Parts: sequence; structure tokens; C-alpha cells
Amino acid sequence: MDTALSRALVVFSERGYHAASLAELRAAMKLATGSLYKAFEDKRAIFVATLDYYIARRDRQLRERLDAEQSGRDKLRALLQFYAESASDSEGRRGCLVVTSAAELASLDAEIAVKVRAALRRVETALCDLVRLGQADGSIRTGRDPDAVAGALFCLIQGLRVVGKTGRTKREMLAVASQADALLG
Repeated sequence: MDTALSRALVVFSERGYHAASLAELRAAMKLATGSLYKAFEDKRAIFVATLDYYIARRDRQLRERLDAEQSGRDKLRALLQFYAESASDSEGRRGCLVVTSAAELASLDAEIAVKVRAALRRVETALCDLVRLGQADGSIRTGRDPDAVAGALFCLIQGLRVVGKTGRTKREMLAVASQADALLG
């Protein structure tokens, strides 16, 4: 199932929900029509499963990157690099399914809106926690409101994901992440 959802993710990320057809999804997922409808009620069900898969995979990947670091500042730097890398080259052009869903579907579908808000809230909360950790361990300057710093960084990384759709290079996006990190010093 993960393989099929990974393939559906490419279609939804590149085309968006509305432009993705069931025929494209079936072909990409390499499922016969009968198998597709056994597993999923309709295109929306494929999308919801794909969104859940994407969010869980991204959360796991980010957690692994953060767990490899020690200080709050190093963890925050790793988070910024993770998003910069995700927003560059072919992955960046494909885009972020959460950001795409926020723009395309969140105002139309309450269930998807809840999932998108929860995913975005987790990122912003993680940012705030990392700023607080860095302030506590001395790796990030104190005297700044952690919520405000996290909010600014949150908007920056979401902006990276949007701008990444225009085909920015990894070098360009890492330079932005490095500048954001420098502001914390």
C-alpha cells in the first residue's frame, strides 16, 4: 500500500487534487480498476490516504533529522535545512501536499482542513519548542518571544515550499535557511 500511495503522492503533488484524474492515479499506482475500487471508495479516499501517508512520512523523516542533533540551535538548523532541501530541485517543483491541500482544499473540505491544520500546527509547535530549547541550552539568544520567532520561521519555511514550486536550486534554498539560522545568533 505504501508503494501505491507513494506513487499517488507524485500525481497529487504535481497535478493537485482537482487536476488529477482517476485514470492517472490508477496508472501511477499500478492498480487494476477493480483493485483500486476495492482499496478506495473514490478519488477523495485515495487523496485522504495519500495525505495521511505523506504527513506520517514527513513527520518521521523530520524527527530522524532532529533526533540526530543535540542543541536546540542545531535541531532548528536541521529543521530549516530539511525544509530547504524539500523545497528545491525536483522535489521542490513537485511541491508539498500539505501546502497544496491548504491552498486547494482546506476551505472546501472540513476533514482535510483538520488534517492540514494539525500538520501545520505540529510544525509550528516544533519550531517553538526548538527555540525554547535553544534559549534554555544557550544556543539561541534569549530575550525574544519564542512564539513570535517560531511564527516567523514557520512562515519562512511554508514560503520556501511555495517558492520551491518555481524550480529553485538546493543551493539557493539552503542559502535562505542559512540566513534564517543566522538571525537567531
